[in-house]
Amino acid sequence: MKKRIFSALLSVAMVASLLVGCGSSTTTTTTESTTAAEAETDAATEAATEAATEAAEAVATGDYADKKVGICIYKFDDNFMTLFRTELVNYLVSLGFTESNITVMDSKNDQAEQTNQINNFITEGVDVMIINLVNSSAAATVTDTINASGIPVVYINREPEVAEEERWATEGIKATYVGADARQSGTFQGEVLIDLGQDVVDINGDGKVSYIMIQGDPENIDAQYRTEYSVKALTDAGWEVELLGAVQRADWDQATAQQKVQDALSQYGEQIEVVFCNNDAMALGAKQALDAAGRTVGEDVFLLGVDALTEALELVQSGGMTATVFNDHIGQSHQAADAAVAFINGEEVQNTYVVDYVKVTTENAAEVLSSLQ
Repeated sequence: MKKRIFSALLSVAMVASLLVGCGSSTTTTTTESTTAAEAETDAATEAATEAATEAAEAVATGDYADKKVGICIYKFDDNFMTLFRTELVNYLVSLGFTESNITVMDSKNDQAEQTNQINNFITEGVDVMIINLVNSSAAATVTDTINASGIPVVYINREPEVAEEERWATEGIKATYVGADARQSGTFQGEVLIDLGQDVVDINGDGKVSYIMIQGDPENIDAQYRTEYSVKALTDAGWEVELLGAVQRADWDQATAQQKVQDALSQYGEQIEVVFCNNDAMALGAKQALDAAGRTVGEDVFLLGVDALTEALELVQSGGMTATVFNDHIGQSHQAADAAVAFINGEEVQNTYVVDYVKVTTENAAEVLSSLQ
């Protein structure tokens, strides 16, 4: 609530600033014209302030204390989703929901478990569901189950297929997806290396960039896109690349990633110039393996992640990681809550809401870290 009001007031300040700026750039020759300009500015500022105040009050008038929200998170021990669900619950409370009416379930990375939780929410008669799917491929079945009960659903983080999202519109299903375009995050990883320059990244000077890819759950569309588009950015720029071995599945897990990178280092050693990781948890595991092997990020290897976890941001800031990509859990969780509120209010809701990623390097890591504290 405070963030919304702050945004409204910030807009007022910007309007006032622009109006004053326009007035001060006009040369006047009489006291009367100066007074008139000041009066117009004051009137415009007052009108903008009043409009912003009304908008802020409108947000505050929602009565959601008795509304029930059912939330499923694919698993609680995922670093990013921990940040997401914490911010989501806090924001829902700030909008007027009662915390005791917000139920958050750990689906334990088991789609059958999550389906049972969803059925329980239907039995309980929640007013809206917010679902982080275990398997994106289950979206159609889950949607049909929830839709038959008349309960709207907001999907988060793991995007269903485009055809499924289009079906919601054509069949009038109360469902939406809130997330980020994973293609953008993969592209940003590649662009970080492009900005460094091929001569720098091609450490051994053999004319190609040799890399290993540490992938999350390969069924997850985010993992697929990050894997594809990080490399595509390089090839689109005309770089020759080489995947050493196969794509290594680590299921978003730090310890698994550490072992996968350790094994790759044993097999390929100094041939490895870049380690791409689909998320920061796996990048942190990769970092442990690189350190143990005596490799130095920025000197004889480059390491990239996604999410902008605090530890990863600190490593980027100090040079211990090459870069990460900020997966805006604040913007996404707030948009998910706003969509849930819109459903409850009977308002129009879009099929999808996309929140942009942010490329994070040593140049802005401290700024991003500060904004999250």
